Amino acid sequence: MKMTQLKHLNSNRLILWVLIGFTFAYSISQAWADQVIPGKVVGITDGDTLTLLDATNTQHKIRLAGIDSPEKGQPFGQHCKKSLSDLAYDRDATVESSKLDRYGRVIGKVLVDGQDVNLEQVRRGCGWHYKKYQNEQPLDDRLSYNAAEESARASKVGLWADNDPVPPWDWRKAGRK
Repeated sequence: MKMTQLKHLNSNRLILWVLIGFTFAYSISQAWADQVIPGKVVGITDGDTLTLLDATNTQHKIRLAGIDSPEKGQPFGQHCKKSLSDLAYDRDATVESSKLDRYGRVIGKVLVDGQDVNLEQVRRGCGWHYKKYQNEQPLDDRLSYNAAEESARASKVGLWADNDPVPPWDWRKAGRK
């Protein structure tokens, strides 16, 4: 076999493996589309992450969709963790999700007794409406979360009592430097 034929064969194999990888990743994301997970909240990690135990005793790490709360080490981080705990810990909940994040966490809306816990966290001043991902939200949620943040800001509720609150995405970026 000539050298040019060998190079062509290797590049074709590489293209094939890349296509297989993309197809696999796409099929996993499609398989996850529009999941509803009922269960009991058994853990609170921070103001926007919790653990749900389903009926098969499988634990699901849930990242609240549409919001970003202060990290544990940030001002109001512990306050927002307690707020989420008050809303959801040891309670039956339903998670509506359509995706997993890069860490394998379920991104979803958490409902407890019909109440949107994500939205309530924003109302309480325990999270920013995460504009970076707002286009992934239904329009009604996007508008509600945005209005809740503006109201919390105007009322100086929760983290908005701080004169210059640092968004968690900026805080995380500063920590990596």
